[in-house]
Amino acid sequence: MGLKIKIFSPGKTKETWLQTALLEYEKRLKGTFEITWDFNRLPEKGPFICLDPGGMSLSSVEFSTFLYHALEEEGSRLTFVIGGPEGIPQDILQQASQILSFSKMTFTHQHIRLLLLEQIYRGMQIRNKAPYHK
Repeated sequence: MGLKIKIFSPGKTKETWLQTALLEYEKRLKGTFEITWDFNRLPEKGPFICLDPGGMSLSSVEFSTFLYHALEEEGSRLTFVIGGPEGIPQDILQQASQILSFSKMTFTHQHIRLLLLEQIYRGMQIRNKAPYHK
């Protein structure tokens, strides 16, 4: 497998439909990416990417390039941080190696989990030149 992505996000996913959707994308990513979740604490060290409305916006193609470049730089391991209802604390944002934004709009941290997995999957499909991304 080799490519590992760890996602820090507060609280468990409670909605059944969202759990089902997350599991679907984890299944699609399996074999290329190992996805692990941490619902309890933020990363203590090492480079990580925060998802925050004030971050840099990328197209899906740009995100695909960013994703694989970051994985190459970090030795096939990548860490994302999703904030809770109050967002990501400023001191954590200041430690981030990169801050990305999926939108200027505000989404729940539950929904961002799904958006992140979908974009990772889309990025994989773009890299593989699969027809998923049109």
